[in-house]
Amino acid sequence: MGFRTFVCSAVACRLFPRTLPQSHTNQECTMPPPPPLLDDVIAEILLRLPPDEPEHLVRAALVCKPWLRIICDPGFRRSYRGFHGAPPLLGLLHRRMVIQGDPPARFSSTTSMPEFPHPGSDGRRTRPLDCRHGRVLIHMLPGFLVWDPVTGERHCLPPEPKEIDWLIYSAPVLCAADGCDHLDCHGGPFRVVFAATHDHTEIIVASVYSSETGAWSVPVCLDNTCETYAQHVLQAVRETYYYIPYLQPRRGTVVGDAVYFTIRRGNAIVKYDLCKDRLSMIDPPTPDVYYITLMAMEDNTSLGFACIQDSTLYTWSRKVDTEEAAEWVQCRVIELEKTIPVANPNDESIVVGFAEGVGVIFVSSVVGLFTIKLKSGQFKKVDEPGEYFSVLPYMSFYLPGNGGGHDATDLPHNT
Repeated sequence: MGFRTFVCSAVACRLFPRTLPQSHTNQECTMPPPPPLLDDVIAEILLRLPPDEPEHLVRAALVCKPWLRIICDPGFRRSYRGFHGAPPLLGLLHRRMVIQGDPPARFSSTTSMPEFPHPGSDGRRTRPLDCRHGRVLIHMLPGFLVWDPVTGERHCLPPEPKEIDWLIYSAPVLCAADGCDHLDCHGGPFRVVFAATHDHTEIIVASVYSSETGAWSVPVCLDNTCETYAQHVLQAVRETYYYIPYLQPRRGTVVGDAVYFTIRRGNAIVKYDLCKDRLSMIDPPTPDVYYITLMAMEDNTSLGFACIQDSTLYTWSRKVDTEEAAEWVQCRVIELEKTIPVANPNDESIVVGFAEGVGVIFVSSVVGLFTIKLKSGQFKKVDEPGEYFSVLPYMSFYLPGNGGGHDATDLPHNT
């Protein structure tokens, strides 16, 4: 038996003693105890445990104190995050359309780990708004809460500025640390961008909260001084006489130094420039589909757009030379009839979200909520059927010793 096989067998026996075939268990685990492994060898093996199932790493930490010491070492943790790249999907929350009311106060785990306790589980009315960079933003009605499920850290924010008398709104949370790779954003500075349709005037308004100043910025507005927006309103008024620019309560999309939202009519896209503190409007690649999602493309420098038409998933990328010279380019076409299981051929699937960094689209059907990897077309069911309008994917590395969250006693045990 080679050394690599011997090492892997020894590690498997310690981590998963009840999951090995009986014959293999008798042969390997009844042998004399193997010689101690060098810490560097153990670290190299543990480094390769998949991050999308945190149970493996937690169980490894329970094997013995030397393994726990390795896993809790800051150097190993940095190497682990760097080795695996984008943080894995640990769970999700979601938003509904206004007429559907707020969803149950529940954090849906997509791993074998128990669900993180939701801040609204005490019965208080809450509304999830975003998950990004290891944080969850929840509207506490009034005020806001920025919550880190992994560490348990919570920050209470004041209500939005009084000048923003909103009708409908969206608000993403994002890391504000300079040069951050967003692999380990726990505890750093953050910002919240609150954008809304004004309740009494036909404008879009936005304000930014900074954790470093502890205050909201002076609101800015999108009005007829923006040519694209003025044309959008003019065309709408010609068709309906009276028009309200209804900002969809979808999860905002962050690309570079800009945050993007959508308006219900024609899927018009509202852009907030974080550096210039300015709102503008962009025409979409197609105005004819109600259920769409915006997304950051792989390079995180271009805006993406996805929708489903006739059981086919289409994605576009916005290629920009200058602000005036930009075009939408179709990227992928995926036939969902060959991908997503259906209960009835007439059932329609809708796109309801996107997970940054891993190229995953969320699709809802009467069969359940699915993820689709854009590169491979691979699909996976992650939740039961429900009223999904905008999925909020929570992505973060969960390593033992992060503090807060769960501990090893929360793990499901083999019986």
